[in-house]
Parts: sequence; structure tokens; C-alpha cells
Amino acid sequence: MTERLIEKKIINSLNENFKLASLKIVNESFMHNVPEGSESHFKIVIVSDNFIKKSLIQRHKEIYKALGEIMNDIHALSIHAFDNMEFELNPMILDSPQCANK
Repeated sequence: MTERLIEKKIINSLNENFKLASLKIVNESFMHNVPEGSESHFKIVIVSDNFIKKSLIQRHKEIYKALGEIMNDIHALSIHAFDNMEFELNPMILDSPQCANK
């Protein structure tokens, strides 16, 4: 079993930078043409009232800023960021597409 070092770094960074109501991180690397056990493609579903009255772009910028140097180890990141009310009313989380080379 792999250690999931990058996933742990993501979790720690987001916990430190946001008041989280919910956080789900899915390593989607297996859906791509990468070595087994890779940590290069992730989906993040993050729920925090830090996102109230913030645009989608502002939310993504805050997440990228929080991840900082960790982003150097990530090839692809899907972000689904909600405030608490949005998530309770209508969480729209899309499935990620399969890699064309897989």
C-alpha cells in the first residue's frame, strides 16, 4: 500500500487554511496513463464558509494559494468548492472523464 504523501499534504494544507465543514479528496490517478500508486491527479470536494460570497475563480485561487508548493507535484486538480448552504441545497459534483490514453 502506498503512503499517500501528497494526499496527506493536501489535507493538512487545506485544514490549516480553511474552516472546513467537509473535505473529500479522491486520487484519480488510476484513471490516467501513470504508474500504479501515482499521486498526480486529484479531485477535491471542499465545503467551507470561507467561500461565502466568493466567485468560483476566487475560491480556486484561494485553494491554489493554500496548496502552494504542493501544486508542483500535482498534474491535474479538479476542484468542487462550496459554502455550507450551497452544499446542503445542491451539491453538483461531476464525474471526471477517463484519460484518452488509458
